[in-house]
Amino acid sequence: MRIETKRLLYSFFFPGIFIVILWLILLLERGLGADWHRLGIYPRAVEGLWGILTGPLIHSGLRHLFSNSVSLLILGWCLFYFYKEMGFAVMPVVWILSGLLTWYIGRESWHIGASGLIYALSFFLFFSGIFRKYIPLMAVSLLVVFLYGSTLWNMFPIAEYVDPQVSWEGHLSGAVSGLICALIFRKYGPQKPIEVEEELEEEENDWEDSELPTNDKNASAQIKPLSTSDECTCGQ
Repeated sequence: MRIETKRLLYSFFFPGIFIVILWLILLLERGLGADWHRLGIYPRAVEGLWGILTGPLIHSGLRHLFSNSVSLLILGWCLFYFYKEMGFAVMPVVWILSGLLTWYIGRESWHIGASGLIYALSFFLFFSGIFRKYIPLMAVSLLVVFLYGSTLWNMFPIAEYVDPQVSWEGHLSGAVSGLICALIFRKYGPQKPIEVEEELEEEENDWEDSELPTNDKNASAQIKPLSTSDECTCGQ
């Protein structure tokens, strides 16, 4: 198996395992006839702090989880394929930061689901490509805009009037955390290659110039023998 093929498959591994875990949790909840929505984030309440860790693992139903699964798979693959091992540092940061922001600004309700992570990954991938000014990563930024640009409205209070169950605060918190994470990690991971072609070309030209022989006139002046009148007299 070629290295590139292994890299493609490896990039699917972590997001794939995460999605499997989410489905197992939902199936276990349904199988037990339980309701685990209280494992979500409840803003500005001490008991709601646990939701920062557990909230993204809980979903309201099959439709909710399915829509999140597709996005997590695509964005997770982009993260681990283009940014490699840096993904293991990015995920915990956006997870905790988006949860904290949701806990601080959210409505007094239980906030559940991995939508905040989706917005965090979207904004991280978009701004990381812009900050690095590296064409392959900027192409990823454009792909994110194409796929998820229409979801921007769901991170503003207007989304609450369209669907009261939408946690626009969680979406907004995820977007902000993704932007912050892109700023924090902008010096790490893949970077735009340093352009050294012009500098190397100038050095080669300087070297060639130094190897060129001097002109004939100067050369003859340097090797012209002394005439009789030019000879030095030395004291006897």
